[in-house]
Amino acid sequence: MAPSALPLGDPAPPDGRLPQSAAVGSACRDLGVYVHVPFCRVRCGYCDFNTYTATELRGARQTDYADEALHEVRLAGQVLDDLGAEKRPLSTVFFGGGTPTLLPAQDLARMLTGIRDEFGFVANAEVTTEANPDSVDARYLHELADAGFTRVSFGMQSAVPHVLATLERTHDPERIPDVVSAARDAGLSVSLDLIYGTPGESLDDWKRSLEHALRQNPDHLSAYALIVEDGTKLARQIRRGDVAVPDDDLEADMYEVAESTLSAEGLSWYEVSNWARTPAQRSRHNLAYWTGQDWWGIGPGAHSHVGGVRWWNVKHPAAYAARLAGSASPAAGRESLDDETRRIERILLETRIREGLPTSVLSASARIAVAELIANDLINAEAALDGRIVLTVKGRLLADAVVRRLTD
Repeated sequence: MAPSALPLGDPAPPDGRLPQSAAVGSACRDLGVYVHVPFCRVRCGYCDFNTYTATELRGARQTDYADEALHEVRLAGQVLDDLGAEKRPLSTVFFGGGTPTLLPAQDLARMLTGIRDEFGFVANAEVTTEANPDSVDARYLHELADAGFTRVSFGMQSAVPHVLATLERTHDPERIPDVVSAARDAGLSVSLDLIYGTPGESLDDWKRSLEHALRQNPDHLSAYALIVEDGTKLARQIRRGDVAVPDDDLEADMYEVAESTLSAEGLSWYEVSNWARTPAQRSRHNLAYWTGQDWWGIGPGAHSHVGGVRWWNVKHPAAYAARLAGSASPAAGRESLDDETRRIERILLETRIREGLPTSVLSASARIAVAELIANDLINAEAALDGRIVLTVKGRLLADAVVRRLTD
């Protein structure tokens, strides 16, 4: 929700006001909040998110961040009130980064309380924070649970030291059982994030990581294929020949191993890169992104979407703080999505989730392509014949290929 490069768009109004069109149909959409905490102890070589180490802050302070974020929370409430739409309590809140747990637990608790006070929560709202395994302990996790957090997503990435070293992750994989146990003792649901396809990672390395993750009995697991983003240290290393180019065929094999291994252990896929033990343990916040719901992104570089209007905040924490100190919206730009753009984005997103996409959304030429995709076992035939498309793909690469056919 906070990539390093901001898109092009139209200027955002200084007060953040939304067009009246954003209110249309709002009562039928869930509302969530994403809080981007842009601080990291070190910068991982593969990461393209909008994050800053202590030496890169230049004019901003981590200790001020909770107050600045709460300022935007109040602005968000005012903008949505001015829109005149029916007031909606939040279904989900997600703290991501960066490393949210670099902040004191009291800061996260205070931000969550401010969000709750401003919007209210639905019953059984999902409240998640990402965490590095080396940035929390039992006391910290109990403080989060006491504040109202319900889930924690640990950035495990790998259980193999040489893979973690290539990714420049600093945690000890042997710490994973300790933090998972502490989270469970605190009453938190546990998700683990893995990355596959790291240069130098073998299929056996990947199996080792999956096995280590499964020994923790997670409620939810994400497994993402490594994407080498332009401008990252890893991209420069690959260009120089210091590390190998990721192997697409090996990534496809790794995905197949993940699907078979996780399914055998009771984790069912519900999105191309995500598995959960039960439907209730799926990430409702991420599902809101994939199904076109509304969310407000708090923080530097955070992106938001309300009723077909998408906007993004200024990137640097100092610029973000300065905007808010001047009683201005931190939004750097925005765009209003036309019907065709929204239709294509729906295809891009809903074809990746288990419930699939109604074929009625497709153009006539794309509906003709469905038969070929069924014949090549790229979509589920039974589901397609029932009026929906469901991907049965071997990971991100084939998912992208299918989507290209359906949006041509």
